[in-house]
Amino acid sequence: MPENIIVENCSPTLAGLKTGNLFSVDICMLSDIYEELRLLNKTMTDKGLRAIPLKISAKNVLIYIYRPDRLQEDLSCDEARAILMKKGYPCCSIEEDIVHLINHIHEDGSFPHEIGLFLGYPPVDVKGFMDDTRKGVKCVGYWKVYGDQKSAEETFLRYKKCTDIYKKCLANGKCLSQMIVCTKQKALAS
Repeated sequence: MPENIIVENCSPTLAGLKTGNLFSVDICMLSDIYEELRLLNKTMTDKGLRAIPLKISAKNVLIYIYRPDRLQEDLSCDEARAILMKKGYPCCSIEEDIVHLINHIHEDGSFPHEIGLFLGYPPVDVKGFMDDTRKGVKCVGYWKVYGDQKSAEETFLRYKKCTDIYKKCLANGKCLSQMIVCTKQKALAS
């Protein structure tokens, strides 16, 4: 899997600043998507990350890289659960919710807007976007902001700075595995 594409699209998640990122890869760039994802997960799992395909088509693969611990925390808040339950999600486990998301992506005619919750966007912003994509927008960056503009703008700056740093590190010879921040909770030795 091309490391430059992962770094360009997922640096805040690799750095532990963000819950998840999506990116699309041209199917022609991959020899065997399942083998490449297996190898990528081998590098990332011990550091608290996972990579899964959300949709595979004849032309490209939509890949979701995420931190399960953070996703669990994000989806357990009352506002996020209310949005997901309204959209028919089981809200029993993140694995079941991801399967439900994948089904939405495959079955719905439009992209499921609740995906913002899986990317770490504030529920107030996801709800605002779902209610009306144009009404009440305070600013636009990595997502449309309907809630706390100041906090979102600070987050956008952190994400951009992180991506710039990661791109520079990659250009200077660091490999992806060296740039992944481990946020996985280590079990305490008894």
